Amino acid sequence: MIDQSDFNSSESQISFDFKGFLIKTLSYWKWFLLSWAIAFTWAYQVNIRKEKIYAVDTTISVKEESNPFFTANTSLVFNWGGTSDQVQTIVSLLKSRSHNELVVDKLEFYTQYLEQGKYNKIDVYGSAPFKVNIDKDKPQLADKEIKIKFVDANSYVVTIPFENTTAAAYLYSNKSRTDVSVPQGTFVRRYKVGSKVVLPFLSWTLDITDMSGNQVGKEYFVSFSNFDGVVASYQGISAEPDAKGGSILKLSLQGHNKARMVDYLNTTVQILKETQLAAKNQFATNTINFIDSTMRAMEESLRKTTDELKSFSRDKNVTALEQGGESISTKLTELDSEKDKIQRKIAYLSNLSSYLKKSVDYSKLPSPSVVGIEDPNIVVNVSKLITLSTRRAQMQFSVKSEKMYSDFDVEISAIKNVLLENILSARSGLNYDLNLVNAKLNAAESELKQIPEDKQDYLKIQRKFDLGNEIYTTFLQKRTEANIVKAANVSDIRFIDNAKDVGGGLIGPKTSVNYILALFLGFIIPLLGVFGLFFVNNSIQNTDDVAKLTTIPLIGVIGKKKTDSNLSVFERPKSALSESFRAIRSSLQFLYKRQNLAGAKTLMITSSISGEGKTFCSINIATVFALSEKKTVIVGLDLRKPKLFNDFKVSNDVGAVDYLVGLKSLDEVIQRTAISHLDIIPSGPNPPNPAELIMSDAMTTMLMELKSRYDYIVLDTPPVGLVSDALELSPLADVTLYVVRQNFTKKDMITLLNNRQKRGELSNVSIVLNGFESKAKYGYGYGYNYGYGYGYGNYSSGYHEDDKPEGVFAWIQNLIKLIKSKIKK
Repeated sequence: MIDQSDFNSSESQISFDFKGFLIKTLSYWKWFLLSWAIAFTWAYQVNIRKEKIYAVDTTISVKEESNPFFTANTSLVFNWGGTSDQVQTIVSLLKSRSHNELVVDKLEFYTQYLEQGKYNKIDVYGSAPFKVNIDKDKPQLADKEIKIKFVDANSYVVTIPFENTTAAAYLYSNKSRTDVSVPQGTFVRRYKVGSKVVLPFLSWTLDITDMSGNQVGKEYFVSFSNFDGVVASYQGISAEPDAKGGSILKLSLQGHNKARMVDYLNTTVQILKETQLAAKNQFATNTINFIDSTMRAMEESLRKTTDELKSFSRDKNVTALEQGGESISTKLTELDSEKDKIQRKIAYLSNLSSYLKKSVDYSKLPSPSVVGIEDPNIVVNVSKLITLSTRRAQMQFSVKSEKMYSDFDVEISAIKNVLLENILSARSGLNYDLNLVNAKLNAAESELKQIPEDKQDYLKIQRKFDLGNEIYTTFLQKRTEANIVKAANVSDIRFIDNAKDVGGGLIGPKTSVNYILALFLGFIIPLLGVFGLFFVNNSIQNTDDVAKLTTIPLIGVIGKKKTDSNLSVFERPKSALSESFRAIRSSLQFLYKRQNLAGAKTLMITSSISGEGKTFCSINIATVFALSEKKTVIVGLDLRKPKLFNDFKVSNDVGAVDYLVGLKSLDEVIQRTAISHLDIIPSGPNPPNPAELIMSDAMTTMLMELKSRYDYIVLDTPPVGLVSDALELSPLADVTLYVVRQNFTKKDMITLLNNRQKRGELSNVSIVLNGFESKAKYGYGYGYNYGYGYGYGNYSSGYHEDDKPEGVFAWIQNLIKLIKSKIKK
């Protein structure tokens, strides 16, 4: 009976056999070679198909350049917040969408020039012998390759395949996308170089840039990409401050076309310089615009005053009018000028205060100095507001941090509040000065009333004209000063090294990385496979497995047979396999001797399940007994699945079953074999009750009679793991051999064997490891030199028919021998 303990796993089964795993891994060396071959082929194919990646860079300096014409009289203040702050601003600007839109639009980098390479299409910008000049106001076919083939030096053919009657197109004037009608099928048309192409989906002029004529017969491709997508690809430009100089910036790009990157870097710096200079001149520009608007009003006022003065002087003696009252006239003119200056300052401050309270864009504020305000607090704070406001507007396309905007707003608000306080204080002082000037004017006008009325009228008009003329002249001077400042300003950005293709710059593809990856994958994939097989395969692998799982002795290791039939010892008596059976015979004789057995000896051979080589072992053990001239008989007691008779080519019509049921005598069921001293009793017809027949007294009688005739009786029994027949025969056998097979017998079956031995169901049991391969599926180190028989080592050389090594190792061994022989000669 099988009880629950039969299925208990031993503790040793849980331990990891690292040595066994390593040897098993080495046994699958062909898997690793194949995996590496595939992986390295893949890596090579990937590497040769990848486009080369280059890096191009340029270096610029960011340093605030002072204006050589900047004086106290031209107090136009510019403040970027220091060099470090300016560098960070420029880095943000370089990555901004608005800046890169300007660069992409100027270079028209949404137009791609391609040529078919060996494996894929390559970018030939800068080396293509032509350029297309598109009409940005007309649609251009979107994201579709337009083939251009030059048929001669002055004409080319355009080929475009269309699958539908409509296609997408880009309108680069407003960066929009639209659908246009196209002819379904393949569009083919010839055009002259330099002539305008006007189609619903294409509008360009193709001009030749290389006049050598090398383009004739060649094919190129042009495609138009999404504008925003191209801009986004360049927003990743690298802009890193130099570690040795905080004001030095290194700009770099990576890509497949060096000419394209060189043009982009140089253009982006040039546009950056123009943008920065425009921002730097913003203060002066605002001042000039304010002066221009004021001067236009003053010109009209002066014209009217001049006309009024001419009209009044007509038919009058101007010389007589001018005589007398000169001193009072000069005094009034000076006071009028002083009053006007104060009023303009007050008006400017009032407008500035109102503007600060109502507006949020302070980039268009004019300089306070234009109206004569020299208060450094007001001048500097207005300059700061203009700078911060300009920078904030530039950053809205590149910075997504709400905190940064919040910080800017807080700083702007703080400066605005301080400026409003400054304005309030300045207006208070100016109102006081205005009251003083008004008092002086009233006193002077009282004196004026003492002169004749005609002279009073003339002097009033003259005062008005002189005041307007003086103001106009002052503003004209201010405008000239502002223009000088603006013209003399230089950008704070300058090239140290402009971008240039000087050769080299190759940074990819990283072919070594792919090969390292192939090396790793080529190793890890088969390793994982072996690892999986190692854990999934719960079968006996070697003698160590047997030793770990049981204390039952292992008396022999049998290799794989190399014959078609199971008569391996008879057919190849000098083989290593035959020697392993002879070693088992010697061990069995020792076991019989230890039991003090005299006369005939009985050997029962069984296994766990079918297919483990039980019958193979029975035949060959019986054969080695017979070859030693011992009368031997093999009894086929696997009554359920008989197959012993096949190898001896005898009939199974009569056998042990016939004797056990009393139909035949022993002599009638014994059959002679071709092997001297070896007889066989086949199983006979399949009975309905095999277990009962084996348990019958007739079985005991048959064995007793066989012992009187033979020296050795080998019982070929059914597997004990499937049926209980062999357990019934165990008491009748002197020794039981339990056959396990490499890579076939499950380790759990050894646990079942242990339990059967402990319960006494099997006695005098020994184990035979069958089907062992010393170099297949488990590697070297577990050959037949376990202690029983001969191995494939140096000690067995020349003793066996099949002791020559096979496979790749044999080839290596022969090669070494050949080299040694050559050296000796």
